[in-house]
Amino acid sequence: MPFTASEFCLTKEEEEELLIISRSTKAEYRMVFRAKIILMLDEKKHYSEIKSELSTNDVAIAKWKKRFQKDRLNGLLDLRGRGKVPKYNKYDESRIINITCSKPQDGHSTWSQKRIGEQLGISQSTVCRILKRADLKPHKTEYWCGKSKDPEFESKMVTIIGLYMDPPENALVLCIDEKTQIQALDRTQPELPMRQGNPKRLTSTYKRNGTTSLIAALSVTVGDVTAQTMDSNNTDNFLSFLKKIDRKYRNKHLHIIVDNLSIHKNERVKEWLSHKRKITMHYTPTYSSWLNLIEVWFGILTKDVLKNAVWHSKDQMVKQILEYIKKYNEKKSKPFIWTYDPFKLYNKVS
Repeated sequence: MPFTASEFCLTKEEEEELLIISRSTKAEYRMVFRAKIILMLDEKKHYSEIKSELSTNDVAIAKWKKRFQKDRLNGLLDLRGRGKVPKYNKYDESRIINITCSKPQDGHSTWSQKRIGEQLGISQSTVCRILKRADLKPHKTEYWCGKSKDPEFESKMVTIIGLYMDPPENALVLCIDEKTQIQALDRTQPELPMRQGNPKRLTSTYKRNGTTSLIAALSVTVGDVTAQTMDSNNTDNFLSFLKKIDRKYRNKHLHIIVDNLSIHKNERVKEWLSHKRKITMHYTPTYSSWLNLIEVWFGILTKDVLKNAVWHSKDQMVKQILEYIKKYNEKKSKPFIWTYDPFKLYNKVS
């Protein structure tokens, strides 16, 4: 005759708690298992049914039934002192955490879990477990925008953001910058095109076919880009580009935003600008080139054109870049909307 559940009644609170545990996807399996046993016993199910459904045995069922009858819900918890005695104590944990937060002295720049373990004579798996509990990730580095040391940071920032958000009437706001040393990289073997189950594949070995630099101006209110390539980034090329911009927008007052690169403040550039009453230059604060919206467009260019590209010659690269800019102006250009509150970042690092 198979065993059957003896009479014991669950309170409403106990039944609700056991149901929550038994249906949980995050609770430990052993607690889910024990809760299911008690619920099935409460339903007057035979031991044979419980064993079949939970893949267990008579001893386990009787054990948790007895524990529950004695201590109710607390009886389903593990007894104190059971299990394997930890090999490492709080002192060892503090040693691991302290060395992780210190700078290595052997020429390395960062720690790895393996080297931490070797340094302290502790297994890598133990180091991994302790660092996970402490939420420490020695392999990971995050970057943040440091506080500018420019004494005029706030006034320059407010002026530039003001131009973005409320540009003057009958004026044009342009963001100008250079993207230098763009390499025309070719591969030593033909690329293997993408196919189902495989991405595009390139050899890790490459050859250089020269470099070019790109100077570009982004129209903030329209979103189109004026650009030209050049062999080197110098005062002559920057001044030549400014003259090109001046001719293109002859009937507009221009507010031009640039960073603090020396060629942007060259005496020849200042001399030429002194005769151009309809051009106003705005320099971003020191270490704050993120204020220049052309950087956003350079990110788009990198993703769409430069990343993982293969060029057999410098001329081929230049032609593709200029073709992309032409098509971008025809089909994709639109104003970037400034949404971030710069004071939030500035106050955070103050």
